[in-house]
Amino acid sequence: MIGCMRLIVDADPGIDDALAFYYLKAQADTEIVAIGTVHGNVPVRQATVNALRLAERLGIDAPVAMGAARPLAQPLKTAEDVHGADGLGGFAGDEPTRVHTAGESAAEQIARLARANPGELSLLAIGPLTNVALAVQIEPELPRLLDRTVVMGGALGVPGNITSHAEANFWHDPEAADLVLDAGFEDLTIVGLDVTMASHAPGEWLEALPESGYPRQILGFYADFYGSFLGKAGFVPHDPLAAAILVDPELATYVEDRFAIELTGTYTRGKLVADQRFLAEGSPFGRDIGTGRSTARYAVSADNARFLDRLRDAVTQP
Repeated sequence: MIGCMRLIVDADPGIDDALAFYYLKAQADTEIVAIGTVHGNVPVRQATVNALRLAERLGIDAPVAMGAARPLAQPLKTAEDVHGADGLGGFAGDEPTRVHTAGESAAEQIARLARANPGELSLLAIGPLTNVALAVQIEPELPRLLDRTVVMGGALGVPGNITSHAEANFWHDPEAADLVLDAGFEDLTIVGLDVTMASHAPGEWLEALPESGYPRQILGFYADFYGSFLGKAGFVPHDPLAAAILVDPELATYVEDRFAIELTGTYTRGKLVADQRFLAEGSPFGRDIGTGRSTARYAVSADNARFLDRLRDAVTQP
């Protein structure tokens, strides 16, 4: 495929992760070359089985490597209350016929593929960043070996979701997220709650999906969860929006800054932070986040109508 974007996807499937796979599979000029799994929405073994199920269902011919089973420096916490006991809203289905890659972790897979294909692969990370942080430890040149990197995480100008300040993916492994933000990625985009919460898919969007279709089935549990506290029908498509922005960066607008993760705050651990006091360097007060860190783009708005149309088309394709 000429001009094809070749991707490594690191995920913790997860209902919205499943929608991201549907979205990517529907893009004619996008190829998933490898999948890694990580703890987060469910334990990593369940995430791995779900990734294999989704790869089979969608005809994604890519190896699946199991990754980190727990965060770098805190206890494991998962989110079955959001995604169901099986991670796919009670509709995970039969055991997959495929098995995950033996003898290579998801972090090792990222490092190996980046070394073998310098500048040719992009990375979409839609779970906690433990695998990506470990891959940087394995291959410190990773930030320069990848083409583009998009991560779903953070809440900069809006409240968190798992805590009052922190978004779930970054909160599940704050040390890993901060390591990634400090690693020097040359083309890093962060897609956080500022845009994903605003991309809420309303109840009528969900009701328009075929009742017998798999996306409609798994979304029932997810929509019930969001409806229980948002007070309106529908759901929030966090991960598929990150996938859509990777495929089409012009879908969003951004601010550019240096970012870090709060690691010690009693109420703010896991929060994405940026020193937004001064646009220019050289303030007499200095900057909280050192200029040694590379800048990253943070999505602050998105064309939600266009995105939801594209997502509907992706999840209703035969």
